[in-house]
Amino acid sequence: MNSIAAPVRMAPGSAVDSPLARGLLVGLTAASIGALYTVFARWGIAHGMDAADMTLLRFGVAGLVTLPVLGLALKRDAQGLLARWRSWLAVALLAGPLFGLLMFTALQWAPAAHAAVFPFTAMSVMGTLMSALFLGDRLTLRKAGGIAVVAAGLVVLSGLDVRSLTGRALWGDALFIAAGTLWAGFGIVMRKQRIDPLLATAVISFFALVTYVPIYLATVSIHRLLAVAPTVLWTEALVQGLIAGAGTLYTYSKMVALLGPARAAVFPALAPGIAAFLAWPVLGHVPTGIEAAGLLVAVTGLLITVTAGRITRPN
Repeated sequence: MNSIAAPVRMAPGSAVDSPLARGLLVGLTAASIGALYTVFARWGIAHGMDAADMTLLRFGVAGLVTLPVLGLALKRDAQGLLARWRSWLAVALLAGPLFGLLMFTALQWAPAAHAAVFPFTAMSVMGTLMSALFLGDRLTLRKAGGIAVVAAGLVVLSGLDVRSLTGRALWGDALFIAAGTLWAGFGIVMRKQRIDPLLATAVISFFALVTYVPIYLATVSIHRLLAVAPTVLWTEALVQGLIAGAGTLYTYSKMVALLGPARAAVFPALAPGIAAFLAWPVLGHVPTGIEAAGLLVAVTGLLITVTAGRITRPN
């Protein structure tokens, strides 16, 4: 008898192989990446970087790293790829440099508490509404209730004070909401056009590489970026460019393919809670009991939302 046991294979219909199980795993990864880049964005801003610098690193590095993916796709089927130029332009405009500039600028203008509420609530609400409007996804009472619980958890987690909704902070909040709406729209286009997640990541990154990067170099110049401490620069290049730039686009796109845009749009709401714990070693912020409670409420709302209804396998 052979002493080496044969590997156990999961049946195609098993719970572990289901779109929900895989979607939950990818969603947690996406939320963790979102938390990571948010924490390190504040760390980079505190060390002399600004929104334009962060956006350059996020998309410039990702553009270079994913360039071989785009090159291979063009080699295999250049005509088919170019024929879908409207879809590629749409995802590039929704999830490209504009999204990055809105998020990073808002982080400079609005308090940290606002960053934990407004962009992620906008993603969840607008993702659900757009999915119902453009994809015919049913807007059930359970989904609406789940999103309300998520939003309540974010408010508890952030300790949002209504007295802070004034002046410059309001402009930052508007940018957060705009960024969240763009990201929700990105999910809708991905699902409606059935775009490959890895190829979408490469196209968006390449679009930024040939548009935003030259504009940055012409208007800001590379000297300001090089004036930043090398440790800060290389850390941000790794986190914003490699991990967040390529990782966020891919994991969110994959999550949309597995769960649909309405459910996928709720997962970023976990990012602020995870960020509260990541900020402990990076920013010296010790998580409070209120933050832990807010994260628990947000997770509860997420589970209510993503388990509502039937999830079909992506084609």
